[in-house]
Amino acid sequence: MATRDKSFQGPDGRERCWWCAGDVAFVPYHDGEWGFPVDDDRRLFEKICLEGFQAGLSWRTILNKRENFRKGFANFEIGKVARFGPKQVQRLLGDAGIVRHRGKIESTINNARRAQELIGECGSLAAYFWRFEPAPANRPKKLTHAELLKMATTPEAQALSKDLKKRGWSFVGPTTVYAFMQAMGLVNDHQEICEMRPLAEQARKAFRRPG
Repeated sequence: MATRDKSFQGPDGRERCWWCAGDVAFVPYHDGEWGFPVDDDRRLFEKICLEGFQAGLSWRTILNKRENFRKGFANFEIGKVARFGPKQVQRLLGDAGIVRHRGKIESTINNARRAQELIGECGSLAAYFWRFEPAPANRPKKLTHAELLKMATTPEAQALSKDLKKRGWSFVGPTTVYAFMQAMGLVNDHQEICEMRPLAEQARKAFRRPG
C-alpha cells in the first residue's frame, strides 16, 4: 500500500522506505540489514562484490540469488576467493544460480586480492571503509523520497570509488559504492517516515567505529 511521501506500508501496518514495495524479499532485508552499521570484513566484502554484480541489473535479482552467490564464492571468505583461478572461473560461468558474467566474476577474485592488500595496510576492511563515513554536516536535514532520489552518489562515495580504483579494484563506480555505503550503515538513508530509521540511527550511535 503506497502512502504519503511514497513510503510503503506492509501487512503489519508499519511504514517503510518506498522501495520495499518492489518485492516481498525486500522487507526482511530492509528491516534487519539495510542501513545498520557493519564492521565485519566478510560481510563488507560480500556486499561490495554483490553491488558490483548488480551493475546494470536490479537488486531484486541479486538478493534472490544471494545464497547461490555465497555457495559459489566460498561464502565470500576473502582468503579463499583470492585463491580462485581459471578452474573456479569456469565453474562459476556454468553456475545458473548466479549472474554468469565473466568480467564480474574475475573482478570479484581480483577484488579479494586487493582486499588482502588493504587489510595488510589498514588492519581491516572495516577500518578502511569507515574512513569515508560522511560528516553529519554533509548529510541532508530531512530524508524524504524526493531527497533520496537526488543522491545516486555523494562526494564521499566518489572519493571512496576513486581511491578503490587507484588501488586496483574494479566494478566500484560511485553509484555502486554509494549503494554499498547505504546498505552497510555508513549512512542512514531510511526515510524520515520509515519506522526502521530510528532503529538504524540508534545502532549507528552505539556502533564503535573501527580504527
